[in-house]
This record gives sequence, structure tokens and C-alpha cells, in this order.
Amino acid sequence: MKLEIRYAEHPDDAKNYDTKTLRDHYLLEKVFLKDEINLCYTHSDRVVFGGAFPVEKKLRLDGGKDFGSDVFLDRRELGVICIAGQGTISAGGTEYPMKKGDGLYIGKGIKEVIFSAAGQNNPPKFYLASAPAHTVYPVVFIPIEKANPRKLGDPSTVNVRTIYQYVHPAVCQSCQLVMGMTVLEDGSVWNTMPCHTHERRMEVYFYFDMDDNAVVFHIHGQPNETRHIVVNNEQAVISPSWSIHAGAGTAAYTFIWAMAGENQAFDDMDTVNAVDLK
Repeated sequence: MKLEIRYAEHPDDAKNYDTKTLRDHYLLEKVFLKDEINLCYTHSDRVVFGGAFPVEKKLRLDGGKDFGSDVFLDRRELGVICIAGQGTISAGGTEYPMKKGDGLYIGKGIKEVIFSAAGQNNPPKFYLASAPAHTVYPVVFIPIEKANPRKLGDPSTVNVRTIYQYVHPAVCQSCQLVMGMTVLEDGSVWNTMPCHTHERRMEVYFYFDMDDNAVVFHIHGQPNETRHIVVNNEQAVISPSWSIHAGAGTAAYTFIWAMAGENQAFDDMDTVNAVDLK
């Protein structure tokens, strides 16, 4: 298992970052590595995110010194969404077959989590997000058919999208992790507009299902000090609680969002009108 550490920054410092520094602090360029669990630990609400990509090997999720326990889920909870291929997740000895679009919530205290492929011809890519947890909640298998869909946006503002809530109070119990997937309709480019902040929660965006030549301009920074981070296919970006959360793509894309912080109220956000952005 590979782990990167990213420390939190004050917004007054972050507004002085050049492009390389912004990318070094907030962008995870390689989420999936063959036969590896590749994770990033951000000190923003101590969220861990990344990918498990089993092809020829079974991959075990372990803890370690950085987590204060040899068991990864000793004091954490985990959300998983399969973005490609077919495989299996074994959680506490129970196996859950997974295909693209399937999700899984794994609660605090599960001693063993193992990711494996159904076959080498179509190996799975599992996107992971984890937050500290204080209560044990049961494992819940969440295929996309059982996720909570919310259709938002308007063609006139090119932001028509369906938000599928996976780890969310409407679907399953969790301590603080909230996680889901947003699918944009053809012709829409904004993943949210008007944009918003929520000082109560941080967020991580993972962009995928993009053509090789497509990018997303992920908008970063406080509303009066915006920057952008160019994101390619299967890359993830950290959005601190003080940053606006929005992005626009040059072509079709899907993204997974994961949040942690003070509450689980999806609609607890502070809207920022486009004309007020700087």
C-alpha cells in the first residue's frame, strides 16, 4: 500500500501558490496503480482517499503508524465505488461482488478488507474515501439502483446532472462520511453552478469517464481569490472547507464526491453567485 501525506493550508497562504504548488498540494495525479492500494491522507478533516486496482493480486487494506493502528478501520469508516471492471470486496469475511456503479459502505471496526479482480481481462478499479469514525455501523452494499438520485440543473446554464447519493442518510448510516457520484447529461459542463462553499465540510472530487484529450477546470480558492487546477481523467483534487467547489469540463465527465466535517446535510452550503466571483 502506498500513502501520500498532504497538510492543510491557510487560505492566505494558498492564494500565493503558483500552478506547480497548487497541484502539489491539492491534486492526486495517479489514483490507480496496478496491483496497488494507492492512498492520499489529507489533514483537512483527516480524510483518506485513493484507489485500489487489483489485477493479478489480492489487495489487503492495512493500517500503520500514520493511522495509529495496524487495522485501517479501527477508528475509521470507508466508502467505495467501483468505477470500472468487475471484482470482489471481502469485508470482515463476507464477499461483495462489485461491478461498475456499485458502492459499498464499510463501518468502523472491520478487521479485514480485501480487494480482488473477477478476472484479469476486466479488472476492477475501486475508488475509496475514508473519514474518522466514532460509532459502528453495518456494512451496506449499494448498487446504483439503490443510491438516492437527485436531478438538478437547467440546460440554459449547462449544468443538468443527476446526483447519486451512496453514503448518505437517505441510503445508509455513517458517522460523518458522505459520498456519491454525479453524472452530467450530454451538453452540460458545470458540475455545479452557481458554485458554493461549505465551511462546515471539506470535499474531495474524483473525475473519471473522460476522453484522453478532455480536461476539467476545477475552480479552487475563496470566492474573491479564485484559481483553477486542470484535472485529467482519473485524477482527484482536494477542496478545503474554505474553497469554492465547482468545475467545468471541455467534454463529458463523471465525478465522485466525498465529504467529511461537522454535519451530513447535503444542502448545507453557501451559494456564491457567478457575478460575485473574482
